[in-house]
Parts: sequence; C-alpha cells; structure tokens
Amino acid sequence: MRRPLGAALLCLGSLAAISTPIATAHAASSPQAECRVYAAKPYVTAAGRIQASAARLGCENTALVRIRIKRAVPGADPIVKSASRKGTNGRVTVRLRCAPGVYYAVVTDYRGNTGRSKPVRLGCSPTDAPAPTPAPTTTTAPRPTPTPSASPTPTKPTTAPSSTPSSAPGSSLSEEVVRLTNVERQKGGCNPLVSDPQLRSAAQGHSDDMAAKNYFSHTSQDGRDMTARIRASGFSPMRAWAENIAMGQRTPAAVVAAWMNSSGHRANIMNCAYTHLGVGVANSSRGIYWTQNFAKH
Repeated sequence: MRRPLGAALLCLGSLAAISTPIATAHAASSPQAECRVYAAKPYVTAAGRIQASAARLGCENTALVRIRIKRAVPGADPIVKSASRKGTNGRVTVRLRCAPGVYYAVVTDYRGNTGRSKPVRLGCSPTDAPAPTPAPTTTTAPRPTPTPSASPTPTKPTTAPSSTPSSAPGSSLSEEVVRLTNVERQKGGCNPLVSDPQLRSAAQGHSDDMAAKNYFSHTSQDGRDMTARIRASGFSPMRAWAENIAMGQRTPAAVVAAWMNSSGHRANIMNCAYTHLGVGVANSSRGIYWTQNFAKH
C-alpha cells in the first residue's frame, strides 16, 4: 500500500510543506490575499499533550516561520516550546508535555508579520481543553501524495446539476464541487473522479466536526488525521490519498477557484493518479467549511 508523502508544500502539522493555498473568504473576487500570519489557541490533544499551530497565508515570498508557546506567569512569560519551518504558505505545529496552566501562542515570519493567540487555561485532559481557534476565514493546506507508477483506470464521473447551487451547504453543493473539480482535471488531461459515498462520508464528517467545534486543521480534535478518517469510512484498499480543506468561500465555484490558485491544492486536484473523490460541506457562524478527500483503490 502506498502511503502519502509530504510534498514540498504543506504536510500535516509541519511547515516543510507550507503550500497551503490559502483561499480567503474573498478569494472569489481576489485570489491573492494579503500576506499574514495567525496563531491558534493551544489545546490538549487526545494523547494528553499541549499543541498549538500557526499559519502563514496569502504570501508569495519565502520566510522562516516560528511559533512559540508561552506560559502566562507573574513577570516575563517564558517560552516553553518553539518550532520553525521555512516555506511560502502553510502551517507549523508545536507540541509539548502537558502541565496545567495558562498558555498562548505567538508567531512571526521574520518579514514583519506577527500574530498572537488568546490565552487559554489548560488542564491535562482533552476533555478540559477548549477548541483551538483557526485563523479568520482562511483555507489550509493540501497533503499531496505521489503518483503510483501504474496509470489509473479511466472512470466515469458522477454528474451533478449544472444549475447554480443553493446557498445552503448540502449534497448539491458537494456534487457541484465534484463537477467543477472534474472540469479542471479534464482541462489538464486527467480522468474525471468518481463521487464516492465513503470518501464523501469522511469529508462530510470532517467538515461537520470543524464547524461544530470551531477549528480549522487537517488533524481532528481527537487526534485523527485524514488517513485515519478515510480508513474509518471503509474506503479500501487505499493506494493513494490526499485532502484539501478550505473555509469561508461562499460557493463551489469560489472554493474550487481558490484551490486551483494554490499550488499545493492544485497538485491534489490535478494528480491523475486519483480516481475517486468525496466532498463535505458544513456551515457555521464563521462561514462554510469545505473538505475534499481524494483516493485511489
């Protein structure tokens, strides 16, 4: 079984793959967002460790991005853990052994951009931890997988209505994303993707979870990554797989355009090895959460 490898863009939990195209809420009218960095509130993982993430979004130049977790104490707040990666856009994550206290995260990209999360009091149980706060109305990174040596078997796509979808998330929106994704793939000579109910279940579950718990990440709050979620859906065997997520775009056309304008997300969409696709769409007070799960048997 071929496992996904991090590309030179965004890998889950690292900035080595900082290719997180970052489609903002206004990506439909302006694909290039202002270069900014964000820090999410620290939280306790299912493994009982404190974790925090930072993202660099809408940037065109390369920079060293550093995240630091600080503990709020009387006097100068000490840095208890830091991590850094070099790249263009994407996410860097830092983890440390849990000790009860008040923590917050700060991020800098050494090009004049800085960010800071709100402080949060943490116990050492995942049930005591608040949901991490995502960067406002941003999308994040894909995790491309290598193309298998064998050419994928041509497949017939599941078609979706060509009319303009309703504004409320649902199956019509997810199928419109599948249709528009296949339009882009066919332009590049790739076979269309089949809309798969198991992948759709995995994608919908992740979008629902992000919307309900107010976070934005490839890693679920229970510690699962896309691989675990796709396997749990029953899609088997898995020879290659990847995931795109986004938040804030109002229509299928806007989110597909934002992904296509980002090299990392576009690499997933235009990877001819994939044969199946599932799309999840969930609404929240912060906007619509979109998830694409790609795979090949």
